[in-house]
Amino acid sequence: MDGNSYNPSVETGPASFSQDDTTADVISIEQLQHLVRLLDNSDVSELELRRAGEGTHLVLRKVKAPESNDHAIEGQFVAATVNVPPAEAPEETEHKILAPLVGTFHTWVKPKGGALVAVGDRVKAGQLVGTIESLNVLNEVETAEAGHVLEIFVQEGQPVEYGQLLMTIDSSTGG
Repeated sequence: MDGNSYNPSVETGPASFSQDDTTADVISIEQLQHLVRLLDNSDVSELELRRAGEGTHLVLRKVKAPESNDHAIEGQFVAATVNVPPAEAPEETEHKILAPLVGTFHTWVKPKGGALVAVGDRVKAGQLVGTIESLNVLNEVETAEAGHVLEIFVQEGQPVEYGQLLMTIDSSTGG
């Protein structure tokens, strides 16, 4: 501080307060505005208020704007609002294929048949990518999106639960 001091006992009115004021738990808006005006109209560059019993610690500082060749702004608070349009969310390219029912996952349509898809295979929307055997009935599992198979999370013959992740399809490459 530069030697200027504030004596709260000199001030009167609703905006004044002192260190021994125990009736107020928080600083009111009027008191805060009064402190800012006092700070702004004085040569004091920083004001610190501590109320240890209440756990209050307030620090007000004057900020000098950087000096330019034309104008120097001192002791002013500048607030600016910038409207930034929200960034568009990138289109989701990874699509999950979930188990539509409980059963045993198979990579084939017929027993002893070849695997329908493998990692890296290109698939079309609506293409059959596996089957789930439930109560001795084979139920088809299709993809809703075209793309490439990124990962297969279940193995041949593994039991699956309803909603379990079976595989992911990357649609960024198309069908």
